[in-house]
Amino acid sequence: MGKRPAISPNWATSSQPERLQKFLARAGVASRRHAEEMILAGRVQVNGQPVTQLGTKINPQSDEVSVDGRPVQPTATRAYVLLHKPAGVVTTAHDPQGRKTALDLLPPDLRAQRLFPVGRLDLESEGLLLLTNDGDFALRLTHPRYEQEKEYHALVEGRPDQTVLETLRSGMSLPGEKRPTAPAGVRFLRAEGREAAWLSITLHEGRKRQVRRMLAVVGHPVLRLIRVRVGPLRLGDLPSGHWRALTEAEVAKLMGESGT
Repeated sequence: MGKRPAISPNWATSSQPERLQKFLARAGVASRRHAEEMILAGRVQVNGQPVTQLGTKINPQSDEVSVDGRPVQPTATRAYVLLHKPAGVVTTAHDPQGRKTALDLLPPDLRAQRLFPVGRLDLESEGLLLLTNDGDFALRLTHPRYEQEKEYHALVEGRPDQTVLETLRSGMSLPGEKRPTAPAGVRFLRAEGREAAWLSITLHEGRKRQVRRMLAVVGHPVLRLIRVRVGPLRLGDLPSGHWRALTEAEVAKLMGESGT
């Protein structure tokens, strides 16, 4: 269902002090942002003592770090995977309700490398989902200042007219939010029978269930939603439920290292 991920050696072991949340991300525990949430929640211990201060620094060589009582060690390799997530699969590493997770679609040797999803796709959404054990890579793709574009293909009820398309493009108010959405790229793709249509929607921000909420406001609820692109990376013809490794060139582009 996929080729072995191109993996690279982790950086050399260092005795220099390092922020705790960066160490956790580097170890493949979670993205840096999620690691900060874990620290604030009191789930992280250093040398047996709970730590809740985000500015805490540790010595990776001598300090013992654990999460929920389990020791943490940096992974030996970095891995980067593109998964075509099907509907009905949750975007988490573990689900307390016992539902199928994105990690369940990967082979055991990949799961053993402590991959975690980069960002979210809700339960019924499909398409491009990245997984990694590289916290810096996850931060680069999820932090607002990097503005990674995300393109979705949405099957909606009805036939949106030009007025609706312009409303979506220009930014709009969503229920419960004070700030309007940022301008979006919106294209009519094709009709689907007499009562539905496919749209392409490109976002520069990542609010929760944003595409579904925008389309509900303009009176064209989503029937199906597929993420087809993140930055320069496209889903292509990868079948649903399958995965592939990112190439070194793709990783470099996503990290902004290619110069193109």
